[in-house]
Amino acid sequence: MFLDMGRIFKIKSIIAVTVLTVVFFCNFSFSSDRYVEVSLLSNNFKDPDAIKNVIAGEKKVANAAWWGFDGKDSTHAIQGAINSGAEKVIIPYVGKDWIVTPIKLVSNQDVVFEPGVVVVARKDSFKGINDSLFSAVDVNNITLTGYGATLRMRKKDYTGSAYSKSEHRHALRIRCSQNITVLGLRLESSGGDGVYIGSKDDKREVPCKNILIKDCVCDDNYRQGISVISADKLRIENCVLTNTKGTPPQAGIDIEPSNPANMLVDVVVRNCFAEYNGGSGFFINISRLTKNSRDVSVLFENCYSRKSAAPGLRVRADVARNHPKGQIEFNNCVSEDIAYSGVSVIWELTSDIVLRFKNCKLTNVAQRRDQSPIHIKMRKHKKRDTIGGVEFVNCYVYDDKNRSFLAISGFDGDEGYYNVRGNINVYNDYGARIDAGKTNLDLPLKARCFSQYK
Repeated sequence: MFLDMGRIFKIKSIIAVTVLTVVFFCNFSFSSDRYVEVSLLSNNFKDPDAIKNVIAGEKKVANAAWWGFDGKDSTHAIQGAINSGAEKVIIPYVGKDWIVTPIKLVSNQDVVFEPGVVVVARKDSFKGINDSLFSAVDVNNITLTGYGATLRMRKKDYTGSAYSKSEHRHALRIRCSQNITVLGLRLESSGGDGVYIGSKDDKREVPCKNILIKDCVCDDNYRQGISVISADKLRIENCVLTNTKGTPPQAGIDIEPSNPANMLVDVVVRNCFAEYNGGSGFFINISRLTKNSRDVSVLFENCYSRKSAAPGLRVRADVARNHPKGQIEFNNCVSEDIAYSGVSVIWELTSDIVLRFKNCKLTNVAQRRDQSPIHIKMRKHKKRDTIGGVEFVNCYVYDDKNRSFLAISGFDGDEGYYNVRGNINVYNDYGARIDAGKTNLDLPLKARCFSQYK
């Protein structure tokens, strides 16, 4: 067995915002109490005999260093190990960065990046507009484990004149694939997204299915920390998404189907933290889905957005005729210290889809004078108490400014009622006011006011 060839270290480490502390010969704890076994090999050298044994099926575990580490370009080593047919591939810590061109993953394989490993995009490469550091396309049953390891691209280079403009040079691209797990990696400075999850451009819908992204850090990416285009059973858990900046939407996480054949089924984003992003912390846009799309099921739970340069929690559905169905929910989420609205909704839909905010808290948001803590633009319904619309359940707004906590507006020519309902607790010495424009129609929404300082 491979693990008998080296010393075994138990790692138990905890993610605290963006810092992963690693000290060898000790136990480190991650967000879960599970242990991850990593072998630090003593034979991290070129080994043709070991390669032959792997290819012959006599060894189930391959070490990328056996193909020969090269400080200038180690693509052949990592890709060779991945293509060897091994059940597990180890990318060992060798004291230097692994510099590579695009790497393609294969089915039925575990890839382990040892603590301290840094895989870096080779300079003056990745000239193709879709070139990604690691790609999983039309593959199944892959686990990438990288607690304490980093996948790093060269974002600044890709905006220069030597490169064609693109927002699709991702650190990790997952397309049309199933049973993919990504654990503990730091993905940074991509020319697109830290992680991209989607389907093919030909609209032949093969969604990503059974995907888990956990304990990862996405920092300094060009377009998003994580993009989700089409998924069936997706979990994004305990992830940190920071400093996204380059091209819109620039969100921590953006969930945004590209066409009606895409799907958002059983999608859960849980215990994630977004900070200092050029766009929203958490953004979902279902404008391109229709009544013929599969029912939407998306949950953001225990997520925290702060210091973003756009509304913290943002939802968009701006094509009234499309009428998708399903539910989107933000449960126990927080927006804090943001110049724009804590919650922003553009909702042209009059279909049965429900957008719900439950136990959410907005603190020190809408710092700009032209903003309100909650802003909604939506189409009116012809009848009161219709199914669908926007619902607030036991939410909280903490504000110290003399203004409306909720501003709601409609579209020209609409007649009827705003379908905004529920209950919101407002902590503001100036009262709990709602601005519904010229009509100021009664809403099925209860606002309780409390003094901020009592």
